[in-house]
Amino acid sequence: MFEALSDRFDGIFKRLRGRGRLSDKDVDEVLREIRLALLEADVNFKVVKSLIERIRQRCLSEDLSKSLTPSQQVIKIVNEELTQTLGGETMRVSYAPKPPTVVLMAGLQGSGKTTNAAKLARWFKQQGRNPLMVGADLQRPAAVEQLRTLGSQIDVPVYSRPADPVTVARDGVEQARDLGRDVVVVDTAGRLAIDEEMMEQVRQISGAVDPDYTFLVVDAMTGQDAVTVAESFHETLDLDGVILTKLDGDARGGAALSVKEVVGKPIAFASVGEKIEDFEQFHPDRLAGRILGMGDMLTLIEKAEEAYEQEEAEKAAERLLEGTFTLEDFLDQMQAIKKMGPLNNVIGMLPGVPKEIKDVEIDDREIARLEAIIRSMTPEERIDPDVIDGSRRSRIARGSGAQPGDVSQFVKQFKEMRKMMQGMGGPLRRKKKKGKKNRKGSRVTPKGSASKTPQRKLTLPGLDELEAGLDRLEGQGLPDLRRPV
Repeated sequence: MFEALSDRFDGIFKRLRGRGRLSDKDVDEVLREIRLALLEADVNFKVVKSLIERIRQRCLSEDLSKSLTPSQQVIKIVNEELTQTLGGETMRVSYAPKPPTVVLMAGLQGSGKTTNAAKLARWFKQQGRNPLMVGADLQRPAAVEQLRTLGSQIDVPVYSRPADPVTVARDGVEQARDLGRDVVVVDTAGRLAIDEEMMEQVRQISGAVDPDYTFLVVDAMTGQDAVTVAESFHETLDLDGVILTKLDGDARGGAALSVKEVVGKPIAFASVGEKIEDFEQFHPDRLAGRILGMGDMLTLIEKAEEAYEQEEAEKAAERLLEGTFTLEDFLDQMQAIKKMGPLNNVIGMLPGVPKEIKDVEIDDREIARLEAIIRSMTPEERIDPDVIDGSRRSRIARGSGAQPGDVSQFVKQFKEMRKMMQGMGGPLRRKKKKGKKNRKGSRVTPKGSASKTPQRKLTLPGLDELEAGLDRLEGQGLPDLRRPV
């Protein structure tokens, strides 16, 4: 969503680099470019004015850090103020001392409210809670059926019945108490901001269930209009936060940068895809880093931890270093990568990736093509690719819809990768096995402590280099993107 804005900021900061010092004229020029970039991204003009003024005051009043160049100092200030505009800190969700914790979902028609009710219920379940969803949207045909279908996918029950929506919502909370459910997510009917009757209905539902949290679901594609919608709902309901949907779309992103400052309520969650698992807490500092091209290593690590089983990953890493890594292991790793989302999104979270690489359209179907080749192999061929001869290669190609040459190339690349990793693992194991000795030949480490090769966690390629780069940035005074929020 923020690609255009990121490109503009990248161009602005590139012009700053290499300058020994910044004059007042240089600062004015930078701020003018930033103002235009934000307005083009459909950010509310009042928000732009406030943000630019704060950046200007800090650029002109703060003493430049000796460890940073003037351009780095400007980037640091912009990053901090952009984070503040987005909300400052991640919204913390607390729970009612006497269960259940009631969450009311409100929003316009077509904003994705019902789907995000299920996504939120799944998120609560991941936190160790036992949620119940209440279908109080009796206005739209099949809305309750949609909620039940989503509920079956995440194994969360849904309560609803043909009655008055206010009564259904109230009874749903009572049902949760009876069943011992500690979180209730109430899905209400979509409405128009100008529909007084429907706005009165959601007001009555709120009064009946006394929610601990009231979340407004807002479509990020609507730009500045999302702020107007949020203001209108806030006059009717006491909003606690906003859930921003379609954050993976190609809109300009003005809603995300405007909601908090105009409405005064934080963005609590963001929907970053169509799948029910594409839902996460909103981290202002991480998004600011991504907009400014600094990447988002924390989110990437969290996705990797969620996708990979640590014990299995460590075993796979050990087999890779020993040269016993098979195509079956490779298939498992590809499945885990797919769980992390589209490859373009994953690459976008890496800091320091050139724009040319980010702009390359990576077809996720390529992974599916490789999967098809592996699945067309017999168990013997997956364990020992050396047995694949011409006739086997033709059979695998027919079974996977590929060409024999594609199969040959894939097998060749796999064996080269395995050989390379085995070559890296051998010296490492020998070094660990020998242990360190002093000049007299006695061991520096306790006997037996260095003889065992510690298991290595499976990491993403290049992660060590990225960590080193982040350490260098931190040493220069720039924000540490790995810092817990």
